[in-house]
Amino acid sequence: MALEPLFPADAFRRSDETPDAQFYQQPRFVTHIDEGAIAAVTQLYREYFPANGTLLDLMSSWVSHLPPEVAYQRVVGLGMNEQELRANPRLASYVVQDLNQEPKLPFDENEFDGAAICVSVDYLTRPVEVLRDLARVLRPEAPVVITFSNRCFPTKAVAAWHTLDDRGHLALVQQYLLAAGHWHHIELLDRSPQPRRSDPLYAVIGKVK
Repeated sequence: MALEPLFPADAFRRSDETPDAQFYQQPRFVTHIDEGAIAAVTQLYREYFPANGTLLDLMSSWVSHLPPEVAYQRVVGLGMNEQELRANPRLASYVVQDLNQEPKLPFDENEFDGAAICVSVDYLTRPVEVLRDLARVLRPEAPVVITFSNRCFPTKAVAAWHTLDDRGHLALVQQYLLAAGHWHHIELLDRSPQPRRSDPLYAVIGKVK
């Protein structure tokens, strides 16, 4: 499916166009934001994800940053490295899939009560298609919580991400959701820890129509 004209043809190019499976072949058992920013992500999950719900951790790894005191019925991870996914204690199951190659999600309609995309949205080369299909697998009014900071793997982040500042990143992700359709009540949040002694943390949250 063609991307909407809103996005230039070269918006999703990367400086490293080698297969992503090759880039993510080796596990990285590190966190990509610091403790303050992680705490901000966890607090957002407390606020937006229902306890005992079924959650999808999209572009997942070895840690999901979900609040440790909250029980969920089931958490499913989808990511690029099986070793990382296997090591994640919050996942009941996982799928290894490259969303840049195959944006369609291998899940049923209305399967999940919420979805997370943590510090990964900048790597999607087909974000509109991914978010369009994500709306399919979420139940009505279920939230997606998309968080990001000012860190990334620069060679794998898309060109559009590199041209924008933090405010621009918020607007870009908002445009992804709008272009995907099926999303409303979109919020743009700055949840950076205060005072600014930590990584910044920004969030775009949308709910399925």
